[in-house]
Amino acid sequence: MADLPSEIDFARIQATLLAAADAAAAKTLPLFRTPIAVDNKLAKGFDPVTEADKGAETAIRAVIEQAFPDHAIIGEEWGRTGDSRYSWIIDPVDGTRAFISGAPVWGTLIAFAVDGVAVAGLMSQPFIGENYLAVPGASTYRRGELAQSNRTSGLSELESARVFTTTPKLFDTEDLQAKWQAIEGATRLQRFGMDCYGYALLASGHADLVIEPYLNTYDIAALVPIIREAGGAISCWDGSEPTGGGNVVAAASQELLEKALELIVKAK
Repeated sequence: MADLPSEIDFARIQATLLAAADAAAAKTLPLFRTPIAVDNKLAKGFDPVTEADKGAETAIRAVIEQAFPDHAIIGEEWGRTGDSRYSWIIDPVDGTRAFISGAPVWGTLIAFAVDGVAVAGLMSQPFIGENYLAVPGASTYRRGELAQSNRTSGLSELESARVFTTTPKLFDTEDLQAKWQAIEGATRLQRFGMDCYGYALLASGHADLVIEPYLNTYDIAALVPIIREAGGAISCWDGSEPTGGGNVVAAASQELLEKALELIVKAK
């Protein structure tokens, strides 16, 4: 993207991301692996939401509103507030199905975007105690006293790739199934059920591709800078900017992304 406005203080952005993650953890951790009530957002199908989702987003919003009262906020649970070129995009519990199943691959996602493009972001997995954090020029992994740079594997060949998707059932049309099958057939290893954690593992070099359809902005925005600042590449299947959501593929290198996109476009 174009040069970022000089008025942005990314030290404050980073501090706010971390403070918001701590506030969210205070709401999510006491409820994780407990007999929590689960509501369903859908009349048909299953899209779960819990007290943890709602409480965490409320806590995150309070931190952001105090630090940057003039910025817009877009959240999965409480929608959009404010109107600004600067926006914060929140998924308080990405992977609610994992959360209610006791699997620690859910995460709290918070992005900071400028003119609709995420340029800083955080994926927090508080049960494990991990943070994947990105600001311009750096993508870092933090756990306790450990802090180190994220770096993708840099892989460029599809045939050696390790691929994540939440579930192949997301590819629920004949066309989408053909695209998934093309990726599956061209790659070495496929793993499922990782939600946002799969993208974090890509940024840290433990996976090479993540492909998913039907993402909302709050599902992906925070992960965009984490992957890009670690040397990876990410886009929608048509090559467009993924911050706003859509059908998305992330890769360990630009070359691998281009090969995956070519395969996706051709598969019918």
